[in-house]
Amino acid sequence: MAYLVYMEHDWILYLAAFASAFGITLVTTPFAKKLAFKFDAVQYPRDRDMHNKPMPRMGGVAIVLGFILTTAIMAALIPYFRTMEFVGLTIGGIIIVIMGILDDIIGLKSLTKLFIQIIVAIIIVAFGIRIEILVWPFTTYLDEISIPVTIFWIVGMTNAVNLIDGLDGLAAGVSSIGALCLMVLCILSGSPLAVVLSATLAGSCIGFLPRNFNPAEVFMGDTGSLFIGYVLAVSSVLGVFKGYTLLAILVVFFALCLPIFDTVFAFFRRLYKGRSATAWMEADRGHMHHRLIDAGFSQIQAVVLLYGASLLTAVIAIVIAVQDIRAIFITIIFLLALISVMYVYRKRTYTKKDEKLEETEQANETSEK
Repeated sequence: MAYLVYMEHDWILYLAAFASAFGITLVTTPFAKKLAFKFDAVQYPRDRDMHNKPMPRMGGVAIVLGFILTTAIMAALIPYFRTMEFVGLTIGGIIIVIMGILDDIIGLKSLTKLFIQIIVAIIIVAFGIRIEILVWPFTTYLDEISIPVTIFWIVGMTNAVNLIDGLDGLAAGVSSIGALCLMVLCILSGSPLAVVLSATLAGSCIGFLPRNFNPAEVFMGDTGSLFIGYVLAVSSVLGVFKGYTLLAILVVFFALCLPIFDTVFAFFRRLYKGRSATAWMEADRGHMHHRLIDAGFSQIQAVVLLYGASLLTAVIAIVIAVQDIRAIFITIIFLLALISVMYVYRKRTYTKKDEKLEETEQANETSEK
């Protein structure tokens, strides 16, 4: 287990951060819902949307409150929070939140949002948060390109969660899984600040789920999705990339596989169609969750399936990090079992649909006679 960094961890602190963020977000979500209606931050049904009535879309304010209030408490109590890196994270986060709120209320152009995100990424870099080395497939010291690589990563991940926010509970659930996986990876790499940040984010996302899972009462909107993507990006740089850990880039990819893959797929899909340079930041009906719905899955089935995929890739990330051959073998078995269950479930679903269709047709024929 060469990846492990043996050090003392304050597990009570991590649990307290998670619980605090969970509780604050859970309690403030109704407030965020009312706030959305008050400022007319409402999502009216569009062709690509799955809801059929106006929905408040600024619920992410609750996620932000859960995260910021918890980290503020931690900063007052814990010395290693009082760093320039945490200051940079906070400043950038505030800018991202303001941008998200404005986008939810009045709508901002993609180019404007991209410009603001690049400015935020530059601020992060200026405060010393950088990807300085990649250790897969071979060791590469980034040197001069460290800054553009970090900016690209932060901007890309900030938008990644926003792009998968298309079904009730999908973005919050997938982000929770990604944050918890990142927390474990940060524990292994020995970065307590990143552990607390990812645990806090996981608590905030899970605290939002009860009112966001299907049928949702409130959407997180860009306020929530952009902020979550931003925190995931910075936490991964602080905890995994920053730790000079073995296979860092591969591990982070699997930890946050679903939003990364969907973002890359959206980019090339729209590039192929000749769309503008910023079109990949805009939502359409070509994302994975839409394809599952079009394939016949219900919203809940599609969301649970994507939860399972995220959980699986998160487990793979942890297995790679631990580097235990037995764990890899068990993961392969689990993967094969999961594929088998999905196949059988899908086959039975289609069989039942065919039977119902046949019964309906027979009933119609009988009534016509």
